[in-house]
Amino acid sequence: GEEMQDHLPVTEQKVAVGHAVRAGYMYSAMADVAALTGNRDYRETLDALWEDVVSGKLYLTGGIGARRHHESFGDPYELPNASAYNETCAAIANMFWNHRMFLLHGESKYMDVFERTLYNGFLSGVGMSGDRFFYPNPLATDGQTDFNQGKKERAPWFDCSCCPVNIVRFVPSLSGYIYAQKDDSIYVNLYIGGEAEIDLPATPVTLSQETDYPWDGKVVLTLNPDKEAAFTLKLRIPGWAAGQPVPSDLYSYEDKETADISIKVNGERIDSSTEDGYAILNRSWKSGDRVEIDFPMPIRRVHAHPNVEADQGRVALERGPIVYCAEGVDNQGHVENLVLGDDVNLLAERQPDLLNGVTVLSGTVEARVNDNSSPDGMDEIPFMAIPYHAWNHRGPCEMAVWLPENKNVAVIPE
Repeated sequence: GEEMQDHLPVTEQKVAVGHAVRAGYMYSAMADVAALTGNRDYRETLDALWEDVVSGKLYLTGGIGARRHHESFGDPYELPNASAYNETCAAIANMFWNHRMFLLHGESKYMDVFERTLYNGFLSGVGMSGDRFFYPNPLATDGQTDFNQGKKERAPWFDCSCCPVNIVRFVPSLSGYIYAQKDDSIYVNLYIGGEAEIDLPATPVTLSQETDYPWDGKVVLTLNPDKEAAFTLKLRIPGWAAGQPVPSDLYSYEDKETADISIKVNGERIDSSTEDGYAILNRSWKSGDRVEIDFPMPIRRVHAHPNVEADQGRVALERGPIVYCAEGVDNQGHVENLVLGDDVNLLAERQPDLLNGVTVLSGTVEARVNDNSSPDGMDEIPFMAIPYHAWNHRGPCEMAVWLPENKNVAVIPE
């Protein structure tokens, strides 16, 4: 049936249903077959399935699988927060699938979903010590409910420990997703420090990246071809940098302005053309050529599509590819009483001694209080948000990604 994705022949499946992990694996295999055989029916089916997911079944964190029951997809826009399942294995399957969709189509939007999942819905699945894991990855918790297979915190092992071993399998493979090559073009899909060697028809090329991404949007690429040669460098312009959190209208930024992205070659700013979400740098390259990219990282307020009932009257916070959350430990014990009106001013600050070094968002917000000394039941309190992937490292407490935007949604703490 639907749970096993055998309810219809695969080319008749236009809607993502059933077990989210198995679906992601099957769609990945279908993309491989489509790429190898050119099967048009598979391509059209995959495109329909992908649109179905990114338009109504994808969490802001890149997680998939809304329902705990059968670990499955829900209906369109069924994206609850506290009961979200978002299995860690499903995040990995989602990355597998989107990478293969990129290989099939060559468009950056698939790597946008990959990156969003990588830094948020996947990374939350493993603790910073590397030996504690989440099976599900909810977007909210009251600090009292056992959501992680009978626990309130990450666990060292599970009766069915697919997630820990899947993480161990995926992490060492990450370097293989940074670049891609087709003919005389090099695609730069992820901004991660390191070095790679790529064989182009004209010459082998060694590339090195220096960056503090995802905390900072400055990237330096140094190219060292064995000999001077003409080839194309395609730099992915992340969707978040282009003003679009996901490649659909499921989520949108409150501020519609897009930041000024700077690209320089050997210190000289250039105006590059764009194609399929990539900045195209086509020129003759020699050893030592440097490409400098600057993706500004303003703090962005995110709203969900009106059909996502769970997120109405709420706002989420992002900076760069990082989704943020508020934990009670940083906000006087509670988060559902906070009110992040559109007049709230937040600052991004690097805190090297917090959670192995993270950039936090902080400011002052209003909060509903159970206090007779406040005539309107509101009080101003210090506010701090941390990267979602870093939550649940300081004991069980309240947590939410989607925070109240007005007093009517906020809850007075008991």
